[in-house]
Amino acid sequence: MKVTKQKKLEAKGWKVGSVTDFLDLSEEESAYIELKLSLSHSLKEHRSKKKLSQIEVAKIVKTSQSRVAKMEAGDPSVSIDLLIKSLLALGASSKDLAKAIA
Repeated sequence: MKVTKQKKLEAKGWKVGSVTDFLDLSEEESAYIELKLSLSHSLKEHRSKKKLSQIEVAKIVKTSQSRVAKMEAGDPSVSIDLLIKSLLALGASSKDLAKAIA
């Protein structure tokens, strides 16, 4: 957020902070969420690079298109395990996974 916008909001009585502060997350919880979002983003990138639709990915992973959409959106109901299995099914290497995690 731009500093000028933040100052305007604070002048009007708004409190500005991070999601971690707002939700009172621990460092571990925040890191976990960042990890899931990074893997979700990586899945979408791999799908796009292979020029596959969500439906095609769903067939490869043996799930539904809506589940693939949830995986790419970082939905809380999606496990890290499923994200990693899906990335591997799309041909991601260990290095790709390490890059996504880093």
